[in-house]
Amino acid sequence: MAVIQTTLIWIAYAVAVAVLALVASIFVFTYQKSGDRSALVSIISVITLTSLLATALLLPVDIALVSSTSSSRLGRKKDWATPEKVHDIVHTLKIVYYTLYSWDALLCLIVVPFTYFFYEEQEDVEDEGHTFGQMVWGALKYTLSFIALVVILFLIGFFVPVRAQQAGEHLDLDYFKKLLSENHGERALTFSIGLLTTIGTLLYVLYAGPGFALFPISLIKSAPAISAPSLAASTANALEGNRERQRQLEARNMGREDGMEPKDRRELDALLREERTLVRRERLASEAQGDGQGWLIKSWTKTQAVFRPLKLLGGILLLVVALVIWVSMLLTGIDKAKNSICKAKCGYILGHVNIFNPINWLFVLSAKVFPVDYVLVTLLVLFFFFGSVVGIGAVGIRFLWLRLFQIRKGHTSPQAMLMALVLLVLISLAINFALVTVVAPQYAHFGPQTFCTHAPRQPGGEPDCRNHTELIQPCSEVADSHSAAHVCTPSFASTFLDRVNINYPYFGAFNFWAQFVFLALFLIVFVTSLVRTPKLDEDQLDADAEEAEEEGLLASTGRRFGATWQDITGMLGHVHSSVYLAPD
Repeated sequence: MAVIQTTLIWIAYAVAVAVLALVASIFVFTYQKSGDRSALVSIISVITLTSLLATALLLPVDIALVSSTSSSRLGRKKDWATPEKVHDIVHTLKIVYYTLYSWDALLCLIVVPFTYFFYEEQEDVEDEGHTFGQMVWGALKYTLSFIALVVILFLIGFFVPVRAQQAGEHLDLDYFKKLLSENHGERALTFSIGLLTTIGTLLYVLYAGPGFALFPISLIKSAPAISAPSLAASTANALEGNRERQRQLEARNMGREDGMEPKDRRELDALLREERTLVRRERLASEAQGDGQGWLIKSWTKTQAVFRPLKLLGGILLLVVALVIWVSMLLTGIDKAKNSICKAKCGYILGHVNIFNPINWLFVLSAKVFPVDYVLVTLLVLFFFFGSVVGIGAVGIRFLWLRLFQIRKGHTSPQAMLMALVLLVLISLAINFALVTVVAPQYAHFGPQTFCTHAPRQPGGEPDCRNHTELIQPCSEVADSHSAAHVCTPSFASTFLDRVNINYPYFGAFNFWAQFVFLALFLIVFVTSLVRTPKLDEDQLDADAEEAEEEGLLASTGRRFGATWQDITGMLGHVHSSVYLAPD
C-alpha cells in the first residue's frame, strides 16, 4: 500500500511537470517576436521555465510524501512507516531538491548567459564571417566570468562560518539542533541558494509586487470595446477617405506656380499624420484577426474571443484570491514579528502558528485528500509566476532608470527573453521562500500531520488517542514531546529554508522584512490601478502598433459582447462610415 501511494504521488508530479512543459512552450511561443525566433533560445527557454516551475511544485509532493507516513486522524505513525522507511523518503526528496536547486542555479548562472552570448555571436556571423567554433569560443569567453562567479559562491559557502548558538537562545530542541548540524558540502549549497534567494527577493519585490496586483486587474480591463473585424473595416474605410482627400488637395493645387496654399498644406500634413496612424491601426487589426499567421495562431485568436467574456469574471475571482493571499501574508508576517522564538537571530522562524491564516488553513485541510492540495498549490504557483511576468512587462528590464528590454506578447526579442528567464529563476526562489515561510507556513512544514498528547498506558509505549481525539495536536517546530519527535516529519523544503535562516540569519531577516515591502507595493499599485488606467508610451505605440485604437474608436461597455461575437465569427454587421478621424 505504501509503495502504491508513493508511486501515485510521483506519477502525479510527473504529469504536472509535463503539463508545465506545455505551458512553458506556449508561453515562449506567445511572447517571442514572430520574425525573430531562435531555435536554441526557444529550447533553453522552455527547459528553464519548466525547471523553475517544477522546483516550486515539488513542495506539495514533499508534503504528501512525509504526511503519508502518519495518520492525521489518530496522531500516530502508520505501521509501515519505520524510521528506515521515513529516512528513505526524506533522502529521496533531498536528492531531488538538491538536483533541481543545483540545476536551476546552473541554468541561471551558466547556461542562459552562454545562450545569450552565443545568440549575440550569431548575429555577427554575416558581418564578420565567424565559424561555428568561433561563435562557441566567443560566447564561452564571456561566460567564463559567470563560471568564476559560481566557483566563488561555493567557495565562500564552503568556508564562511555559520552562526553559533548563544546562551539563552531557544535552539535546544531537536528540530533546531538538526538544522545546525550539516557538512561543508551542504553548507556551500545552503549559502549559495540563500544568497540567490536574497537577490531573487529584491526582484520579487520589484516585479512580483506590482504584477500581483496588475495581473487580475489587467484581465478585468482587457475586454475590447470594438471587434477586430469592425476595426479592420472601419479603418479601411477611413484610410480610403483619407487618401481620397489627399488626392483632391493635390489635384486642386496642381500647376500652381507658388505651390500649395498654406491652408491646404496644413490640411495635407495633418492627413499624412493621420494616414500613418490608420496604417498602424490596420496592421494591428490584421494581427488581431491572425492574418498572415498559421492555423495555430488563428485558432488561439478564436479561442481567446470565445472566452473573452469570462475574463471579467476570472479577473474578479483572481482579485479576490490576491486579496486573501495578501491578508494571509500580512497576518503571518505580524505573527512572526511578534511571536518568533528568536526573532532576527534565526531569521524569524515561527515555532507554531498563533494567528489564523486562511490560506494556510485551506491548504492544511485540502492536504488530507491528495491531490486536492497539489492542484491548489499549482494554481497558486502559476498565479505568482504570471504575476511576476506581468510585473516584468509593466516595469521592464532596467538598469537603474534605463530600460534595457521590454517583455510583451509577440514583441519579445530573444535577448529580452533570456534576460527575463534569469529574473524569473531568481524570483521563483523567492516565491518558494514566501510560500514556505509566509503564505502557508504550517502547511509547508508539516502539512496535515498531528501527534497524540495522551499519556501512554505503559512507560515507553505509544500514546493512543482513539478515544481522546481532543488530545490530538497539529505538529509544530516547538513540539518537544516524545510523541511529536516520533510522529512529526517536517518537509525537506521547510528544513532546507529554515537551515538557511538559522545558519545565515541575515538572509532570513532580510527576506522576511522584504515581504512587508512586497505587501506595500501591492497595495499601492492595487489602489492606483483601480482609479487610474495606465498610459501607454507613444514611442511604443509608434514602434509596435500596440494599443493603436484612439479614444474615438472605444465604444461603451455595452458593445463588448457584440465585438466578442464578431471576433468569433470573423464577420461584421453594419460598419458606420462615420468612423473617420478629423484632421488635427
